[in-house]
Amino acid sequence: MTTLPATVASALLEADGENGDWPARWQALIGVSVELQSLLVTDPGPELVGLIEQIVTQLADGVANSRRHRVELAELAHRVLGIHARACAQTRPDPVRLADWLLDLQLHHPDAPDVSLSAYADALDDEGLAHYRERAVALFEPLPVIGFGETGRYDRARWALLRVMEELAEYTEDVDLQLLVLSKDLSSGWHYLQVATVLRDNGRGEDALEWVERGLRAVGGRGAALRLIDLAVEEHLRHGAPQRAVQVCKEAFFARPNLDVYLKMRALVVHTDEWPPLRAELVNHLVQDGSRLAVEVYRRIVEVELARRGLEEQDLVVEWLEQLRGLQPDAFADYLEHIKSRHVADSQLLDELSRRGL
Repeated sequence: MTTLPATVASALLEADGENGDWPARWQALIGVSVELQSLLVTDPGPELVGLIEQIVTQLADGVANSRRHRVELAELAHRVLGIHARACAQTRPDPVRLADWLLDLQLHHPDAPDVSLSAYADALDDEGLAHYRERAVALFEPLPVIGFGETGRYDRARWALLRVMEELAEYTEDVDLQLLVLSKDLSSGWHYLQVATVLRDNGRGEDALEWVERGLRAVGGRGAALRLIDLAVEEHLRHGAPQRAVQVCKEAFFARPNLDVYLKMRALVVHTDEWPPLRAELVNHLVQDGSRLAVEVYRRIVEVELARRGLEEQDLVVEWLEQLRGLQPDAFADYLEHIKSRHVADSQLLDELSRRGL
């Protein structure tokens, strides 16, 4: 038993060298793995657990130092770690010491095999798992948050800690841990959406809405804005607050005009007395904005309302077209021809346009 680490060290020596006899070295490593499995049956105990830990560490170092054989060594390290988990289940080592070893393996060897906490459930017990969690969180919490628009700073140490925390959150099904992990990377609106979605799915609607608001401020109407708005609208409606849903859409529209947001507001209040004044406010905002984006949204709103208008709204839509002529005089003629061609069978509209000199 005591010679196995020396066998591993010899097999790993110059594994990438031109003169290294890799097939023979590999067979020696496989032989060590087979021997450990045999010892698990014939001679289990604390000494075997310590021996396997030594060999797993050697293999993890080998993965980090090898260029040609990283994949094979990583697979073997994973296999030997599985033997370690079974040995711990039989021997029941000190759970706190085991927790420390598992953490150190991952933190000091970022290329180490993934640790599955479920495989160590009995050996760690509540005491070991609590220690593992406490220490992992204490190391993870001080990491800087990756802010919106920043490039992720995923050095090897951060990546190893992130992997530890993700596995811990999944194994314990701890929502707070999951949120802690997600909130460390806020480089895009989609990350804000992830946090808000987890909160919403776990019955924490008000917290979810706070994250939606933070996300909308960060994205400025771009990227994940529409999905964030959808989540906020659904949550406000679920809580019987349609006015707050409309307000979210309105603020987002003023921040960055968007036809989809306009249509969402339309669907929310089109059958109420609130819609005509709200629609006028939205269109007037586009007129005052006058940017290329605002004018493009204005044109698309005109087409939407032409398709859905009632007879009493025809004059309003024609007035919008007159305003659009002032906003975009050079391109208006082509746009008007486009409108006329799409509504060639609508004699009432064409007559009104002609009457207005359009």
